[in-house]
Amino acid sequence: MFGNEQNSAPVTAGETYEVSIEDVAREGDGIARVEGFVIFVPGTKVGDKVTIKVNKVMRKFAVAEKVE
Repeated sequence: MFGNEQNSAPVTAGETYEVSIEDVAREGDGIARVEGFVIFVPGTKVGDKVTIKVNKVMRKFAVAEKVE
């Protein structure tokens, strides 16, 4: 288990997901959640329904990009 932090995340790097932006972080990135797991999505705003591609998965959050 140690050193394999991605197993606890409900998302996988490289995969796409349909999400709704629920909040905005201090830096201005949109925040979506998948099974309660936080995903930061730059270039989005509250209320957006977007398709995202996850770029990086950390222990407590992920970073994704909006795909057109």
